[in-house]
Amino acid sequence: MRIFQNPLVALCLGLLAVASAAQQPPAATAQPASGYVLGPDDQIVIRALEGLDLADKPVLIGANGNITLPLIGRLQAAGLTVEQLEAELASRLKTYVQEPQISVTVTEFRSQPVSVFGAVTTPGVVQLRGRKTLYEVLSMAGGPRETAGSIVSITRRRENGEIPLPGASLDSTGQFSSAALDIQEILDGKNPAANIEIKPHDVISVSQGNARLVYVVGDVQRAGAFNLGGQRTISVLSALSLAGGFGRTAKPDRAKVFRPSPDGRKHEEIAVNIKQILDGKAEDIGLRPQDVLVVPTSSRKAFAVLVSGTLAGAVSAAIYAGAVH
Repeated sequence: MRIFQNPLVALCLGLLAVASAAQQPPAATAQPASGYVLGPDDQIVIRALEGLDLADKPVLIGANGNITLPLIGRLQAAGLTVEQLEAELASRLKTYVQEPQISVTVTEFRSQPVSVFGAVTTPGVVQLRGRKTLYEVLSMAGGPRETAGSIVSITRRRENGEIPLPGASLDSTGQFSSAALDIQEILDGKNPAANIEIKPHDVISVSQGNARLVYVVGDVQRAGAFNLGGQRTISVLSALSLAGGFGRTAKPDRAKVFRPSPDGRKHEEIAVNIKQILDGKAEDIGLRPQDVLVVPTSSRKAFAVLVSGTLAGAVSAAIYAGAVH
C-alpha cells in the first residue's frame, strides 16, 4: 500500500473520497416481484429518468405481444413479467444512456380473463393479477349468492394443462378439461388440495339452487343467467331484453341456441337469425330451462362464456364465430 508522507496530500485525497461517496446514489430497496406475466391488450406506463420521453402516456401491448418505443423500436413484451420487461428496456437503453433507470406499471389488466358465472354476486369476466386460487377468484366475483347450489365446476383449455383434481375429464374434442367440486369444501377450507390455482381463460360455474334458468351470453350488454319464474319458456327477444340488448359489435343474424340433453352429455344447436325476428321475417323461439342463447361478436373482446363442461368449447366457438382475427 502506498503511504503519502505529505499530510496536505493525504487530507485532499480524504476529502475527495468523502465527496465521491456522497455523490453515489443510495442502494435501492429490493421490491418484491409482482409475478404478473404481461400479455396482449394489457396497458402499461413506462417511466425513465433519461432516454425515453413518453410523458406518462399509456402503451398498449398489441395482439402480437409487441410494443414499439422511441430509440428502442419494436419489443416483445408479452410473456415477460413486469420486472423482466424493466430489465430488457434498461439493457436496450444502455446504448444511449449510461445508467438507465426504468419503471413499468400495469394500468389496465386485460390479458388474463377468467369467466365466473352462475350463482355468484357479480357474474362476468374477471382479470387475474398474478397467481390466484379458486377461492380468491370466487371472492373477486363477490362470492356465492344465497341461492347457490352445492357444486362449482371448472373448465380449462387443455393448452393450459389439465385440471389437477380427481375426476377431471376431457370433453369430446379433447381441447377442454373439466372438473366439479363441492363448493362448501372450498369455502370452509376442508379440502385445501382442491383450492387449485386458476389459469387464464378458465371458466368457473357455481350451480344454481333453482334450475329454471336460461343463459344469454356473447356480445350483449349484461350477459348472465335469467330465472324463468313460473313460465315454461321465454322468447328469444324477451331473453335478449333481460340482457340489455346487443353490444356494439354483435352479429345478431348468426345467433345460436344451445339446448343440453337431459343427461348433459350432448346438446342440440339451433340457428337463430335475431335480425329477421326483429324485422318480422322469422318466428321467435321459445327458450327452455338451461338453454343458452349465444350472440356472436365481430370483435376480439373477452366475453363471459357462462357455461361449463362439454358445452363450454362449443359456446366459446359460437361467440367468436364472426370475430376478425
